[in-house]
Amino acid sequence: MASSSKLERDFQANLIRELKELFSGCMVMKLDSGYIQGIPDLLILFEDKWATLECKKVAGAKRQPNQEYYVGRMEEMSFSRFICPENKEEVLDELQQAFAS
Repeated sequence: MASSSKLERDFQANLIRELKELFSGCMVMKLDSGYIQGIPDLLILFEDKWATLECKKVAGAKRQPNQEYYVGRMEEMSFSRFICPENKEEVLDELQQAFAS
C-alpha cells in the first residue's frame, strides 16, 4: 500500500502537469512550508493573475496549523483553494473562470 505522503506527492505532480496543460505558458511553483508554516503548496502565475492551491490526498485529510488562514487570506487577495482528487474538477473549473475574468 502506498504511503499517504506518496499519494499526495503523486496527486500534486499530476496536478502540476494538468495546470500547465490548462493554462499554457503559466508558471507553477512549489512553495516552502518550512519557510512559512501553513503556506499553500503551489503558486500558479498566469498572465497578470495568480492563484495558490493546497493539495490534499483526500477530502478529509488533516489540515496543518495556519493552512486555513493562508488559504482564506490568499482567497481574499486573488484565488486560493484546498484541492484533492474529489474536488479537483470543480476547483479547476473555478480557477479557469477566475483566470478568464
